[in-house]
Amino acid sequence: MAELEGLKAEIEALSKRVEVLEDAEEIKRLHREYVYSLCEKKWDNMLECFVEDAEAEIMGERFKGKKEIEAFFKNVLEERISLKDGHIVCQPVIAVRGEEASGHWILYLFFSEPSWRWMQGRQECEYVKVGGRWKIKKMRFFAPWPMAEKG
Repeated sequence: MAELEGLKAEIEALSKRVEVLEDAEEIKRLHREYVYSLCEKKWDNMLECFVEDAEAEIMGERFKGKKEIEAFFKNVLEERISLKDGHIVCQPVIAVRGEEASGHWILYLFFSEPSWRWMQGRQECEYVKVGGRWKIKKMRFFAPWPMAEKG
């Protein structure tokens, strides 16, 4: 009987580990979808990646709620992003804690105008599971990154 209980405990622990791995992969998928939608200027798809009361800090500007985030993307970035531009996210570090998670990514931005150039930045995010789906709760993007140390 003790062996059976030990086996049940091992199965339960393994099941929790698998759930954490699946959650981390779902968060990565969510974040890639967010960046893809940003590059393609698919603002409504991009906004679906956020919870209603999301917060975002982008290049020093702060936005609270999907409405403010939507206004920034549709009114500001619509004019600044060209479909020739590109964004690449990589090196995710994700920590899942039940229905909440945090992570950070390196984001490379490529611009076509006025001439080809790139910039490296960092995105720090908090995620929350809502109705079985992961969403962005808080996002902070800053560039350049890494920042030069002050001497």
